[in-house]
Amino acid sequence: MVHEIIIGRRSDDLKKYGSTATGYIGKNLIGKGEDTYLANKVMLDLLRPHVILIAGKRGSGKSYSGGIIMEEIASLPDEFRNNLTSVIIDTMGIYWSMKTPNEDQIVLLDQWKMKPKAFEDRTKVFVPFSQKKEFLDADIPVDFGISIPPYEFSPEEWSLAFQLPSTNPIALGLQKIVNQLHEKNERFSIDDLISKVKDDRTLDTHVKSALDNMLSVADKWGVFGEEGVKIDEVMKPGRVNVFDVSRLREAEAWSVRNLLVALISRKIYEQRVMARKQEELAKMGTIQLKERFPMVWLFMDEAHNFCPSDAMTVSSGPILTIVKQGREPGISFVPMTQMPNKIHQDIVSQADMVISHRLTSKHDLDALHGVMQTYLMEDIWKSIDSLPKSRGTAIILDDNSERIYSVQLRPRLSWHAGEAAIAANV
Repeated sequence: MVHEIIIGRRSDDLKKYGSTATGYIGKNLIGKGEDTYLANKVMLDLLRPHVILIAGKRGSGKSYSGGIIMEEIASLPDEFRNNLTSVIIDTMGIYWSMKTPNEDQIVLLDQWKMKPKAFEDRTKVFVPFSQKKEFLDADIPVDFGISIPPYEFSPEEWSLAFQLPSTNPIALGLQKIVNQLHEKNERFSIDDLISKVKDDRTLDTHVKSALDNMLSVADKWGVFGEEGVKIDEVMKPGRVNVFDVSRLREAEAWSVRNLLVALISRKIYEQRVMARKQEELAKMGTIQLKERFPMVWLFMDEAHNFCPSDAMTVSSGPILTIVKQGREPGISFVPMTQMPNKIHQDIVSQADMVISHRLTSKHDLDALHGVMQTYLMEDIWKSIDSLPKSRGTAIILDDNSERIYSVQLRPRLSWHAGEAAIAANV
């Protein structure tokens, strides 16, 4: 009898729940190189919160693997699915295609005894308000526009967003203006910030001019608004929430993306901390829980740009709070990166699982060693080196079982829009 491999599941949960609330992500690879064959099913625990680092070279299947996990969460039985929601920070603009079945790989799916499946009703796509019409005119499905309320951020966060050192005169001037507006408890706009700068006679002329120019450019980003992201609308049970930030122009892209990620991460954490307390009160019989704010799986493409190893961004703090303290309130974090050595060390050290596709850089392989000190570095090198050259193969480091598995990830049920462009006719 062939038994399933369940990664990430605690032994007490295994006894109580068996393989319930797990996701089918692939099959165990036995053998080396091209002399391998598929064996046991590999299942992923979706019952508890996890930090799962997905790494690999460009085109090796990182985003594809992230999509598989999202599909499995969205496919759980309602009793579990309705207690979870997924959020993906989509920097490449590829996850909207989860609304469409994967007819492109119907033969491969049949070999795996699976069928194409669309997640149209369960996938909601968010884009900046200023771009929503462009997406719809191009027949790309979009459900909501994103806006970021300027008053949600502290003076220090504004400085980080513009990559200004804290002692920079422009940063000090910006912090002063933001502080003044916060002290009045005002829900201010970018226009309010600009007006405040122009009216302030104590600011140096050079600082005033720089701030005016900087904030005027920020106003043109098209993502600032007074309503902001309605987190209660986003965090609906059983949904896949795609935040598509792929079409921001490169000059401003990471400033806006980091602000958005900071806001989303902070609100997710705040909501889940409160929800966790209510869940405990309901368990005690003190209150009756009418509606549960779902546990969250936060996926993040190109995560090394949001929480790098060598600098602090405006999103670093909220992300690290989730990484270090998110398990208790029920938040899972799935960072995806080509360069695990460039991502903040705390993310690597806190990961209880790693899905690593092919890597060739010694620095990146060394970074994976920080996940489990009990593993010999040679084992990771050998495990990755012994993978077949075919796409979708990976090793999984599971801190729960203290084992390394070689895996062939299963094909996607929904369409994957992340393939490289090709000159052939569509």
